[in-house]
Amino acid sequence: MVNDKAQQAVQKSLDGVTGDKSTGVSGLVFVAVDKNGKQIAASASGKTGLGDNRPPMTMDTTFWIASCTKLLATMACMQAVEQGKLKLDDYNQVYELCPELKKVKVLQDDGTLVDKKNEITLRMLLSHTAGFGYEFFNEKLRDYGRPVGFDCFKADVKVMYHMPLVNQPGERWEYGVNIDWAGIVLERATGVKLNDWIQEQIMQPLGLKSINMFPTDEMKKELAYMHQRWPGGEGKAEERDHMYREPLVAETDHEKKHIFHSGGAGGFAKPAEYVQVLATLLNDGTSPTTGKQILKKETVDAMWENQVSSMPDFARQPIPAAKPEQTNPAPELYPQEGNPPQGWGLSFMLTQEPGATGRGRNTAWWAGIANLFWWCDREKGVAGMIASQVMPFGDAHVMGQWGACEAAIYSALQDS
Repeated sequence: MVNDKAQQAVQKSLDGVTGDKSTGVSGLVFVAVDKNGKQIAASASGKTGLGDNRPPMTMDTTFWIASCTKLLATMACMQAVEQGKLKLDDYNQVYELCPELKKVKVLQDDGTLVDKKNEITLRMLLSHTAGFGYEFFNEKLRDYGRPVGFDCFKADVKVMYHMPLVNQPGERWEYGVNIDWAGIVLERATGVKLNDWIQEQIMQPLGLKSINMFPTDEMKKELAYMHQRWPGGEGKAEERDHMYREPLVAETDHEKKHIFHSGGAGGFAKPAEYVQVLATLLNDGTSPTTGKQILKKETVDAMWENQVSSMPDFARQPIPAAKPEQTNPAPELYPQEGNPPQGWGLSFMLTQEPGATGRGRNTAWWAGIANLFWWCDREKGVAGMIASQVMPFGDAHVMGQWGACEAAIYSALQDS
């Protein structure tokens, strides 16, 4: 049952932003669930776009979820590990499947390439320690790609083949195309395309029909508009062309065949369905609504283990806006009072100590570049997502609502 106090607080908070034209946030959707998959609050606010006569945002609105896809791709890889088709720590298997990774070089600060000193494993790919970066977060990678440039949102696998490492494998954490490569490893090991695997092994058992790398006609009809605050535009937002267009315009099987199944950024979803994936993780890998097990409890536990214990401050390094139209600069990823040690699981950040919003220990969370954020708190049995379609990443208005709405959920639960 929806918690009335939480529902009212969330709706009022969201409406305060979407109802104020000066924020430039046309609409938001927020959903939180418990470990039984029951909604604690589910609110849609505002409109799907800033243009005139845009329809209202609803719980059926479809969002490009960008890097929120990484969790799904990782769950697919972990299913393959359970089935004995993949190994987390066998670099020979990785190289057998992806000889490109055996040969990949490391980009230096001076623009030269050197041999890698360490080997790449699937665990490294899933924990962002394999050495890959993103061109919108890494200036030397951005510059190396020019005059042509890299575009990770092109749905073209050739981008992966041309991108060097930016760090020696295993030596530091850096966010990048690692999980795109993990998806390629899965495809080559199983002969199954990543989206097909996700549909058959995750979405169908969970009874979910609106999470897909190739949105259905019904999802496309409900698609939210993409928005942009341009650099130098004094924070003003406007509608823009979609960031991830290829899967949206591909209609025939022939057209779809040439589109890369990006484990890093390829998904589209309705937030109310995405949180059912989170509820399954809260419930140790078994869907609380269908009763189907998609991961073993020990696999979920392994995903929550800190993979970077030797790097307790890994996310306190500042992130530059290498492409300011795509991301704002960030001093750190998740500031916490007292600077407690930080963790990273298999595809998500772990706030190892309780957060200011009320979340419990070892809460997983991550985001999508168009300002979508999810969290999954196994200690307290709560998970949720806030979704928008606003560029660049790190929008203060959306992040403020994420914190406010998450806090409203915990406050209401504490009082109930």
